[in-house]
Amino acid sequence: MSWTREQRNVTIAAYLGWTLDAFDFFLMVFVLKDIASEFNTTIPAVAVAIMLTLMMRPVGALIFGWLADKYGRRPTLMLNIACFSLLELLSGLSPNLMTLLVLRALFGIAMGGEWGVGGALTMETVPPKSRGIVSGLLQAGYPSGYLLASIVFGVFYQYIGWRGMFFVGVLPALLVLYVRAHVPESPAFKTLEKKTRPGLVATLKQNVGLSIYAIVLMTAFNFFSHGSQDLYPTFLRVQHQFDAHTVSWITIVLNVGAIIGGLFFGWASEKIGRKRAIFIAALIALPVLPLWAFSSTPVLLAAGAFLMQISVQGAWGVIPVHLNEISPDEIRATFPGLVYQLGNLIASVNGPLQAKLAEQMGNNYALVMAVVIGIVAVVIAVLIPFSRERRGIDMTQSAKEITGGATPGHVAGQL
Repeated sequence: MSWTREQRNVTIAAYLGWTLDAFDFFLMVFVLKDIASEFNTTIPAVAVAIMLTLMMRPVGALIFGWLADKYGRRPTLMLNIACFSLLELLSGLSPNLMTLLVLRALFGIAMGGEWGVGGALTMETVPPKSRGIVSGLLQAGYPSGYLLASIVFGVFYQYIGWRGMFFVGVLPALLVLYVRAHVPESPAFKTLEKKTRPGLVATLKQNVGLSIYAIVLMTAFNFFSHGSQDLYPTFLRVQHQFDAHTVSWITIVLNVGAIIGGLFFGWASEKIGRKRAIFIAALIALPVLPLWAFSSTPVLLAAGAFLMQISVQGAWGVIPVHLNEISPDEIRATFPGLVYQLGNLIASVNGPLQAKLAEQMGNNYALVMAVVIGIVAVVIAVLIPFSRERRGIDMTQSAKEITGGATPGHVAGQL
């Protein structure tokens, strides 16, 4: 199926939006040690900033998702990108730890909106048979952002310091100009706009079972990603005493693995189904665990990190399309982002928890990370068969069928 120019532009904008959002988030994980040193505090105290960012993301998913379901995906996406870029710049100007913590909490609100809004705009616009690979591409934006942050840290950190890293993070604001010039509104939203629709609360009430299940699933997914990524640079710098250059290239390698995993399993989900693709990807983590956590040389650690992120982001690569396909039509800009970010809220304790446990065990980050990832890989494999398989549904047609009651196929409490 051939793509229109508008479909290509929407996909590019959503991919870049999530890439640059993740870039701004991950700049922080490289400089925990430096911020702690400047503000005369500990790494776990600074890691609270990561927790606050993750905790506030559901607020952003709710606010920006509601705006997108009411006023349109396109204008909301522009507002969202401008907000997280400005807050990133202000983070670099923080005079003390408390100011930084407040700004990272506000950044979390802005970050929480982008994924759901960009995902809805894209999944409602691209051809149904392309959704799997596009889902992998969108989710690959997250490790792409981590990769960019790795490069900036490796190349510029020695010259610009931790504050300069945040100043670089204002650049995503330029994406707003691209969206304004080249990205149209989603066809499904244009259809929904003309209809009388139940509100957010009413629609969530009609889908209580689906909502609870999706939040539990996304809690496991967020432990999977953040448990394997957020403290990995600190693990390399503190437990292995590697320099900035070595940490940079290892994180570059792991993010290449993440991008490959997301694209491959997103594509595979179009062939074998969303649930089966997630199940297989999650279980790959188990045999990779020893190499990933307990190797001693940079080369072996990089190989383990590469394979681990094929698993983690392979499973994640299917999530944008899967959540959009099982979402109620009336709240597609809100539901996927909200359940994702509520899962993030529950999993937000991961950073400080892992850091504290590791310090108590003599900076043994390896053991703590391995236990977390081993458990959640199994949990995801157990949970995913209970989801619904709605591969390839026609979202525009489904939107046309809304009559003001429950969306067809989304019965109260139904998975």
